[in-house]
Amino acid sequence: MRIAFYFFSFVLVILWFGSCRNSSTPKPRGYFRIDFPEKRYQLFDSISFPYSFQYPVYGRVIKDVSKISEKYWVNVDFPDYKARIHISYKDAQGRLDSLSEDSRVLAYKHAAKADAISERFYSNTETNVYGVLYQIKGNTASSWQFYVTDSMSHFLRGALYFSVRTNKDSLAPAIDFFGKDLIMLMETVEWKDIDR
Repeated sequence: MRIAFYFFSFVLVILWFGSCRNSSTPKPRGYFRIDFPEKRYQLFDSISFPYSFQYPVYGRVIKDVSKISEKYWVNVDFPDYKARIHISYKDAQGRLDSLSEDSRVLAYKHAAKADAISERFYSNTETNVYGVLYQIKGNTASSWQFYVTDSMSHFLRGALYFSVRTNKDSLAPAIDFFGKDLIMLMETVEWKDIDR
């Protein structure tokens, strides 16, 4: 009888310790760590384009070949990160108000899914570049957008996109990293007069 008592006590202790290992507390969701390259920039300055800008050395500028693209549209692609800064250019002669309003509307199309949208005005009188930077927080298709103009004939718009499902938590480091590149691009735009 005593052996049976010790045996059952031993089994109960083992079961009790075994059940303590399995916690019912859910573990927080984890995301892959993303290693980003060192920030360095190079100049995009094609003689056939009416603008130039600086972009990261880990990106590549390619001509936009989509169905709706126009002559001076390009993309700065980051294939290792499934990211893209889309750049569109328009002749603003007599259309500056409608182009800037179109850009505002495109940024605020994300309002339904956005947690917040902030606008920051940009002005560089030395290079004659003025515009607005939009930061769109939340699970949206584009987290950063901007437009810049010379207030007369040039109008350039940019937007950062990722070719992955939007998740603000997992994309937060990439949004921050490439958002800084988009801001650098915007702040280094210079206009050139060419025959269009």
